[in-house]
Amino acid sequence: MSMLKVIEVLAESDKSWEDAAQNAIDTAGKSVRNIKSIYIKNHEAQVEGGKIKKYRINAKISFVLD
Repeated sequence: MSMLKVIEVLAESDKSWEDAAQNAIDTAGKSVRNIKSIYIKNHEAQVEGGKIKKYRINAKISFVLD
């Protein structure tokens, strides 16, 4: 039987929320293995001069324990 662990992360991007999610996976993947899913809990954006400058997400990443 497999056991999963879930971590909560914050990530951001200058391009999109999807890119922020990929940044979260890429960064988490440097210290954990066997990532199986990402659940986006919250979307947020930093706005300057009427334009979005940063896309931010709060996400839960699950991975299989060895």
